[in-house]
Amino acid sequence: MKVHPTPRKRNITLRYDINVINSSLSEPNTRLACRQKKLRRLPHIFARVLELPFRSDADVAIEETSDQFKFIVIADDVGNNVRAHTVEIYPGVIKIVIRDGDFSVESLPLDELELDLWRFRLPMSTKPEMANAVYSDGELVVTVPKGEGGVEDNDGGIWGEETERLVLVHF
Repeated sequence: MKVHPTPRKRNITLRYDINVINSSLSEPNTRLACRQKKLRRLPHIFARVLELPFRSDADVAIEETSDQFKFIVIADDVGNNVRAHTVEIYPGVIKIVIRDGDFSVESLPLDELELDLWRFRLPMSTKPEMANAVYSDGELVVTVPKGEGGVEDNDGGIWGEETERLVLVHF
């Protein structure tokens, strides 16, 4: 699955060549129907995506259990200090990117997104904020835990009750 960057222009206008339409249509009622039409952009369908730093045709083993997704890739060119970073690319659309530990989310150029990367759409029951990436013995293992239900509450969170909070501290 490929996630394409959002266009800068929200409304895409489709223009017709009026001279060609006028010469081919003689009835006045059909000419009014062929005027300029505005196409609206559809909302993003997949709200959670995992993006691995490999080409889209990479061989990735996917294991799903009741509490997590596990993605295993055999690779030689990945550094030992890889981490899973959660990026909100659009309000409500979360992408997990796997990069070197020195990578910062602020330095991710949203205008220059690479299109030929391996991507996997994640279900709403996953917790992208708790994703983990480990590289050892030539294998990159990415783990994305699942939650219970994954239904968003009124505050827009996925954690359920307001009393249940999860705080992650990175050292």
